[in-house]
Amino acid sequence: MSLNQVSEQRCFAGRQVRFSHQSQVLNCEMQFSVFLPPQAEHQRVPALYWLSGLTCTDENFSAKAGAQRVAAELGMALVIPDTSPRGEGVADDPVGAYDFGLGAGFYVNATEAPYARHYQMYDYIVQELPVLLEAELPLTADRAISGHSMGGHGALVIGLRNSNRYRSISAFSPICHPSDCPWGIKALTGYLGADRTRWQQYDAALLLAAQGSKLPILVDQGLADQFYPLQLRTETLLAAAEQSQAPAEIRLQPGYDHSYYFIASFIEQHLRFHARHLGLSAA
Repeated sequence: MSLNQVSEQRCFAGRQVRFSHQSQVLNCEMQFSVFLPPQAEHQRVPALYWLSGLTCTDENFSAKAGAQRVAAELGMALVIPDTSPRGEGVADDPVGAYDFGLGAGFYVNATEAPYARHYQMYDYIVQELPVLLEAELPLTADRAISGHSMGGHGALVIGLRNSNRYRSISAFSPICHPSDCPWGIKALTGYLGADRTRWQQYDAALLLAAQGSKLPILVDQGLADQFYPLQLRTETLLAAAEQSQAPAEIRLQPGYDHSYYFIASFIEQHLRFHARHLGLSAA
């Protein structure tokens, strides 16, 4: 087995487990967390891949979102990767800022030195991690994808570009149009270079406007979010969904901010949304 178990806690009759492994795609050791519901003790179960936001690790969602109770009821695994490569020799932001480098991989395949050697988070999420987990853990190939902020950007982009690999997409407070917001411009320039045509493949608003979506989409955005609208640009996703007539429900929630209190308030609705499209009878 190529997974090394780091820790395990019993949770709602299931298992909250943290693993490490040597990533061939990222050229470093990675850690990730998985919640295996009780049903996984005797059968394979589908999985929701959760992509976290800036500064997060694989532990933020598992500790703060309160998702395990409903996932246990539904029979859904939760796969929670880290947000960037880590370790000695992995390049960081030159000034150590929070919005680039470590903890801020943006779920892209970097092409620029020195980041290209390690920052291949798109391929890690789409290819390496599912192959590994479906070989080593009791998971089916039925997958959904979700995330928050930078991870919401990642979930939308990955789901839109890989409709054959997922059943549904959701996001909380996603960075919708990274080609035209401060966080995104910094990250895409650093990882991909100054040619903006190379950014388009990682811009959810542009992708949705151009191609629509074969998958159902659910998005929640808090109207009291301190990063809305400047960084998140939710209006661009609304316009793209309308233009392409995509099967997207984009909800603006009064009074909610960017925190995990917001995620915890609506995570059950997102899990049940995904469960319906994963064909789970308990949904």
